[in-house]
Amino acid sequence: MERHESLNLLFQFGKRASFLSFSSVTCSRLVCYFTNWSQYRAGNAKYLPENVDPNLCTHLIYAFAIVNYANNIAGSEWNDAALYSSFSALKNQNPHLITLLSVRDQDSAQFSIMLSNRTNRQTFIKSSIEFLRKYNFDGLDLDWEYKGTSETYTDGKLKFTLLCKELLEAFLAEGQLIKNPRLILTATVSAQKDVIERSYSIPEISKYLDLISVKTFDFHTFKDGIARHHSPLYSGIQDVENIDSNTDSALKYWRSQGAPAEKLLMGFATYGRSFVLTSDQTGVGAPANNLASPGPYTQEMGLWSYFEICLFLNGGVVQWIEDQKVPFSVKGSEWVGFDNLRSFEIKIKYLQEHGFGGAFVWALDLDDFSGYFCGQGNYPLVNHLKKWLILGKTVLFVEWLFVFIF
Repeated sequence: MERHESLNLLFQFGKRASFLSFSSVTCSRLVCYFTNWSQYRAGNAKYLPENVDPNLCTHLIYAFAIVNYANNIAGSEWNDAALYSSFSALKNQNPHLITLLSVRDQDSAQFSIMLSNRTNRQTFIKSSIEFLRKYNFDGLDLDWEYKGTSETYTDGKLKFTLLCKELLEAFLAEGQLIKNPRLILTATVSAQKDVIERSYSIPEISKYLDLISVKTFDFHTFKDGIARHHSPLYSGIQDVENIDSNTDSALKYWRSQGAPAEKLLMGFATYGRSFVLTSDQTGVGAPANNLASPGPYTQEMGLWSYFEICLFLNGGVVQWIEDQKVPFSVKGSEWVGFDNLRSFEIKIKYLQEHGFGGAFVWALDLDDFSGYFCGQGNYPLVNHLKKWLILGKTVLFVEWLFVFIF
C-alpha cells in the first residue's frame, strides 16, 4: 500500500480514535471548591466568584448551604443569592463547566433531624430540586459524616443511604419530567477509617452517587502532641498507631469496601497545618503542643493558606518527608506541613496509576489565585493539577497517536 494511502487510513482511524479515546483520556475530573466566607478577607486575599477562572476546573462546588429548621435547603450567608448569580454566570464563559451546591450542617443537629424520617427527607429533596433549578446549579453535593453516638451509628448509616437513594430517584424523575439532564449527586466524605466505618454503607451509597470526594487531608492535628503532616501520601515511620492516616490507605480502603475507583476523587489541600514546637527538635514527630498563630489573611489558628505559606517561606527552607512524599518547613518555633508543586505532581501520578476518578481541591481561595504572593503565576497549585491531570493526558495521547502514525 502506498504511504499516503496508509497515512490516510491511519488519519481516519486517528479521528475515530480521538473521538473514542479523548473522552477517556481527558475524563479525569478536577473538582474545585469555592467558599462563600472568603469574600470577607482583606486586600488581595478577598475572593469572589469574579475571581474564579471558569476554565480551570471541570466542576465547581459552592460551599456551603445548610438545612434549616423546616428541613429545607437554604443559604448560609446574607448575600448568597447574589453570589449564586455570579457563580452561575461563569458558565457563560465556559459552557462545559459543571456547578454544584454543597450542603452540610456542622453547627447543629439539623442535618440529622432531616435524615431521621422519610417525611423530613422528602421535604429536603423537594426544596433542593427547586433551589438548584432556581439558581442554575447542575447538582448537589452532600458533605456529611456521622457525629452521633456509637449506639446509633447503624441507624445513621442507613438514613444517609436512604437520602442518597431518594435524592437520585427524585433527580431522575424530575429530569424526565422537564426533559432536561438530571441533576448530579455527589458526596464529600471522610478519609478517617473510624469515621468511615460509622458513617457510610459504601457499597450502597456508591450505587447512587456520581462522584465521591474523599477528604484526604487533616489526618493530624496539634492534639496528637507532635508535628506531623496533615495530608501525607503514604504512612511514615513515625505512624506506629496511625498507619491508616494517609491518602494511600484511605483511598484503598474506600475502594476495597466497594466504591468504584473511577468514582473516587483524591482530596488536594491548598493550605497547610501549622504547629508550635516545644523543644529543639524540628523534624517530623517533634513535640508540639499548640496551633501556630493565624495567618494574616485567613485568620484561623493553625491553618495557613498556600499564599500565606509563601510569605512564611521567605527566608525559610523547605524540607522533604521522603517516606510520605510531602514537604514541611520550620522557622523559629513554628512548623508547617503543606503541599507544593512537587508533592501535587507525585500525588497526581499516584491517582492516575491507580485508576481513580480525579481530584478535588479544597479550596480555590487558599491557592495564590492572583499570583500576588508567591511569584508562581495565578493559581499555581490548581494550574499544576490541571496541567498534569487533564492537559498532560491529552498531550500524551496526541504524542502516542503521532508515533503510531509516523
